[in-house]
Amino acid sequence: MGEVDEAFIQAVEHRPKLTITEAEGIPLINLSISNSNSIETLVGEIGDACKNWGFFQVINHGVPLENREKLELASRKFFAQAMEEKLKVRRDEVNPLGYYDTELTKNVRDWKEVFDLAVKNPTVIPTSPEAGDKGLQELVNRWPEYPSELRVAYEEDAKEMEKLAYKLLELVWSNERYESVEHRVMVNSEKERFSMRFSFNPNHDVMVEPLEELITEQNPAKYRAYNWGKFFANRRRSNFKKLGVENIQISHFKITEE
Repeated sequence: MGEVDEAFIQAVEHRPKLTITEAEGIPLINLSISNSNSIETLVGEIGDACKNWGFFQVINHGVPLENREKLELASRKFFAQAMEEKLKVRRDEVNPLGYYDTELTKNVRDWKEVFDLAVKNPTVIPTSPEAGDKGLQELVNRWPEYPSELRVAYEEDAKEMEKLAYKLLELVWSNERYESVEHRVMVNSEKERFSMRFSFNPNHDVMVEPLEELITEQNPAKYRAYNWGKFFANRRRSNFKKLGVENIQISHFKITEE
């Protein structure tokens, strides 16, 4: 392997910490409901997993394995094509849906290829992150000519994944009780890494804030409410160009004690 382009090199503070943490195994949550596995039991198990681990695996979730297998096969066919073919559905700053290979994270280029799609097609988002800009735009999925089965495979899997996301959403609430685990992907020089991520996002006009039921004098809101659409519009800009500032994070909305 030759020299690595400086565009891919992360600042020291953002590089993976090469330490090993031994654990018994990540939590495995059974989502099937029975006399011995009630909603209360599920809420408790998921709460413990979120608090102590930050992630978990689910079984008996209702998403057919066949859906994932068909989507993975079609996706591998797409990425195996020549760059010329993939660039025919290249995404851009106007429509961030489609193929891309120069995405940025923390203002540094990622060593990866992506193909982003939306569950709702079209998806409506703000035209800019500016508070006074009321403009909206529609994002439309870009579909490649090959493989022709990719669209059907994606739409079938996304439909079932959305159902699962709603089910999990009813079981998990926070207000900083749970924190997302810091995670980094490390390059494997011998084997490619292939993942299919499903992000469950609200509508553009939703204000994200803790539920009223979670707020008390002893447990006040720890974050200011923010508009999801504006947040997304801000974050997507940092995927395409260096902004010279830190990417917007949830921490930017944290309420500081005076």
